[in-house]
Amino acid sequence: MSGTSLDAIDVAIVDITGRAAPRFKMVAFHSIPYPRNVRAALLGVSNTMTHTAAISRLNFLLGELYAEAVIDTCRRKRVPLKSLDLIGMHGQTIYHEGEPAEYLGRKVASTLQIGEAAVVAERAGVPTISNFRERDMAAGGRGAPLAPYVDYLLFRSRTRNRVALNIGGIANITAIPAGGKLEDIAAFDVGPGNMVIDALVSHMTGGREACDRDGLIARGAKVHQGLLDSMQRDPFLARTGPKTAGREQFGQPFVSGLIATGIPLPDLIATATEFTVYAAVSQIYRTIEPDEIIVSGGGVHNRWMMRRLQQESSAPVASSARFGVDPDAKEALAFAVLAYESFRLRPANVPAATGARRAVVLGKRSS
Repeated sequence: MSGTSLDAIDVAIVDITGRAAPRFKMVAFHSIPYPRNVRAALLGVSNTMTHTAAISRLNFLLGELYAEAVIDTCRRKRVPLKSLDLIGMHGQTIYHEGEPAEYLGRKVASTLQIGEAAVVAERAGVPTISNFRERDMAAGGRGAPLAPYVDYLLFRSRTRNRVALNIGGIANITAIPAGGKLEDIAAFDVGPGNMVIDALVSHMTGGREACDRDGLIARGAKVHQGLLDSMQRDPFLARTGPKTAGREQFGQPFVSGLIATGIPLPDLIATATEFTVYAAVSQIYRTIEPDEIIVSGGGVHNRWMMRRLQQESSAPVASSARFGVDPDAKEALAFAVLAYESFRLRPANVPAATGARRAVVLGKRSS
């Protein structure tokens, strides 16, 4: 898995069994940072004007990097490469438009994840399943979020309303009512997670830092209330799910608009952090009255953000680690499970979350 933060390739090695429903156990996890020049190149083709040559070259280069990441993880964790039966590969999203847009006289929804699965399958010698979003979109869905299927398997409870909140570049929730079935959950993107904060930190430090470590910048700065009020009126927050977000909504144009206000950058970082908290909490409580909020993704490591989430929530807020799930590994684990379901030709999208007309088998296989 490599997400919208563009920070690393996360590799989870998972033992999965079960015919009626998957049962899984984490064997190993390793994260390999993107080289700085690769990250810059990915930003250069994400929701922006670019050249087809750059996309084509990055597609194959990422295939090599993903394969190297799998092989390196096996070596580091002493897992024989030949013991792997299947690889699930999300790929790197460079454009996602879940809502149909007018194009050449037609309405078209589209998505593009790069990272050539054929290269991964060839280098690792393991069948590889990729391109999970497209079939859901063909069935009328928004192609995201896809993790809710696994969130349900991980966190469902007979007696407690639970919300799985993942804070990556974008933040998303899965609301799981007590005793609910898979079709009873609600799941959607709530807005930016770390994406805006990271971009502001990078701008402030001239690229020397990529994130607000522990939230120290935000904690020591001042929230600009007027700007926050304006951000809270963003129409994306007012919409109900299913809905998805990405760089198309909260990427560089959004960040450039914040910088153009002339507000000191530390205060912008504090305000962006507060916006992430507000977007998540307000939409959680609009969806369900939670008994527990379970957080995964890079946002878990921002202590100030976690503190603000708890201050704004009446329910306990805890890392998924408390529930036995590594918060950094959950998304990679999810795509291992989705690949397993794809291999067994079982649907794994959640129409209630994506808006698809029906449940469908996800992914394309490169053997």
